[in-house]
Amino acid sequence: MIDVSWLPVALAGLGLTVLVERLLMPRPPLRRPASSWLLHMGLWCMGFGLLYGLTARPLFSGVNVLLLWLLIVLVSNSKYHSLREPFVCADFEYFSDAVKFPRLYLPFFGFAKAAVLAVGFVVYLWAGLSFEVPKARIEAVLPLVLGLGLLRLGHRLVKPSFNAEEDVLRWGLAASLWRYFWAARAKVDRAGLGSPFAAMPVPASSRDKPAPTGATPDSILENQLWERSPTGTTPDSILENHLWERACPAKGPAQATPLPDLISIQSESFFDVRDLWPGVRPEVLGQFDLLARESLAHGKLQVAAWGANTVRTEFAYLTGIPSERLGVHRFNPYRVLARQGLPSIASRLKAMGYRTVCIHPYDGSFYGRDKVLPALGFDEFIDVRAFNASEKAGPFIGDCAVAEKIRALLQAPGRKQPLFIHAVTMENHGPLHLETVDAHELPTWFDRPLQPGMKDLAPYLRHIGNADRMLGMLRETLLANPNEALLCFFGDHVPILPEVYQAIGAPDGDTDYLLWSNRRQPGSNACPIRVEALSSALLAQAHAPVAVARVRTAAAGVA
Repeated sequence: MIDVSWLPVALAGLGLTVLVERLLMPRPPLRRPASSWLLHMGLWCMGFGLLYGLTARPLFSGVNVLLLWLLIVLVSNSKYHSLREPFVCADFEYFSDAVKFPRLYLPFFGFAKAAVLAVGFVVYLWAGLSFEVPKARIEAVLPLVLGLGLLRLGHRLVKPSFNAEEDVLRWGLAASLWRYFWAARAKVDRAGLGSPFAAMPVPASSRDKPAPTGATPDSILENQLWERSPTGTTPDSILENHLWERACPAKGPAQATPLPDLISIQSESFFDVRDLWPGVRPEVLGQFDLLARESLAHGKLQVAAWGANTVRTEFAYLTGIPSERLGVHRFNPYRVLARQGLPSIASRLKAMGYRTVCIHPYDGSFYGRDKVLPALGFDEFIDVRAFNASEKAGPFIGDCAVAEKIRALLQAPGRKQPLFIHAVTMENHGPLHLETVDAHELPTWFDRPLQPGMKDLAPYLRHIGNADRMLGMLRETLLANPNEALLCFFGDHVPILPEVYQAIGAPDGDTDYLLWSNRRQPGSNACPIRVEALSSALLAQAHAPVAVARVRTAAAGVA
């Protein structure tokens, strides 16, 4: 039997936590503020004291807390390798998600590594509880009191940068987690977040102001579409107000023009992969190229995520709020913030008479979408239960099945309301390294042999090809739509392909977007935009010709 005192275990364990942190990537320097070390020591003492109080076994408790710390460091390293971001406080939620949705998480950590750790932990639990002599639980009060004191001394009202890598390097992982934890519990002024969809329509008087000297209708429209003021105001003033007036026409004999249907597709891991490697055949994205040539706007999209964390881009698009204003909630805005309800493009359109529908062919509870999306203004959320296994393209529901679902909604008999449909696709979700592609299929997407380390690019291209087919199906559906319809298509983030990037270089993280109308195909030059401005641009483009006519009249001094 093992009989040890708690003090040497606590001291040795504390020293080992510092050694374990030296495994962290990026590795924080040992020279850091004293308050950071106080928080590190305080968290160790609290964890050790709590488990000691529960089990009455100091060695068992110390090793368990140390193993948990090692697990956090290993998970952080896996995340940094794939996503270029260390572990943050919001990531603790993913431990339970890894149990509910193992395919989405465990492959990046490693199935073998996870299995070895699980088996080893079970063996250790049995050995620790069987062979260590229990102590008096009252002894746990001392490390608990010490831990509370250290945390109180180390706690400073220091505002994190919320650049996770920068904060870990400045404070160390433990202190960074502690400060993010408390930041997440601070009250958020939701009105101060500056969603463009919180604003009411611009009063008529403001629409009568003359245009700036030297401005042209095209330049005014371009500024309305692309510029964002420092306070986050987006193009409400002319273009969206016209859309509102069409939804709420003045009483009289004139018949209101039907509101256009609006479709937005948030395509999983989509970006123009031809920019990554010249061996990708151009025709892989033939339908995307066609729509881009006909588009109202297209170009590069600066998104709020790299490699994963779809909800960061999703939240920015739906609410129009840039991540810089979210503080700690930027890492997972759906966890707390979005559930409280915020103005969004969905709530704005719903107030204008639209039926708002979101489609995501995966478990509705993932990221809490079944609770978040109604809070953001969606009338209906269609999840994986509306699809069947025959509609899969690989492990997940295919993009073409989503296009068919959109077609069914648009062509529903007796439909009277205009539709806003936001679809979040799933087909191209990783882990791509678990999929295989037969050699005879490779010439479909590549015009030359793949280089070593590039095999994961093949399944990605297979799914990108299906995303392109989806675009073709949507174009056909919308061209047959009796009313005007606009399509907004964009990628949520670049894919996780670490071996491919190591072989040929990584993308910069921007994805691609296009805005397209079934009634107007003027063509456009490529123009970059941030994702939080894209939904406002969609509304602005919905009736841009009428709005430009208004601007032209105002510029002539007639309005």
